[in-house]
Amino acid sequence: MTTDHTRLDVTALAAQPIAYWTWAAAQALLRHIRGAMAREDLSQPQWWTLSHVDGAERGLTRVEVCARLDAYLGELGPDAMGHAVDSLLHRGWLIADGAGRLTLTDDGRAAKVRIKSLVDGLRSEIHEGITDEEYAAALTVLQRMIRNVGGAAAPR
Repeated sequence: MTTDHTRLDVTALAAQPIAYWTWAAAQALLRHIRGAMAREDLSQPQWWTLSHVDGAERGLTRVEVCARLDAYLGELGPDAMGHAVDSLLHRGWLIADGAGRLTLTDDGRAAKVRIKSLVDGLRSEIHEGITDEEYAAALTVLQRMIRNVGGAAAPR
């Protein structure tokens, strides 16, 4: 079999193992995204925390941050979100009020704007040459496969 996957016909592509290709895609994408964020001295859980706390009208508590983002943890482990909150508090990017509600500081908002630009650039880079229709079709197929094996495939 040829290794040039752009030349494979539909029958040959349909015979490819989806578990391998989704794993390979996830590994390559996460390595790329995490590397870019690390160069900005930020982790994915820190980015998720900034984004979710800023998106909540009254901020979020540590428990709410962890509850919202548990689904993203995967191999990062159950303490990843708590560590993200702690590191952002230490940096002065988050502040907690007397009730423990977390909000972004001015430095946190500035960092979020900077990292959002990075994230938008990564998304553009990853989606290069892929139409919205192709992307939507790929997600639809993956979600159907997840449901076919009893998994939850709710859109985020």
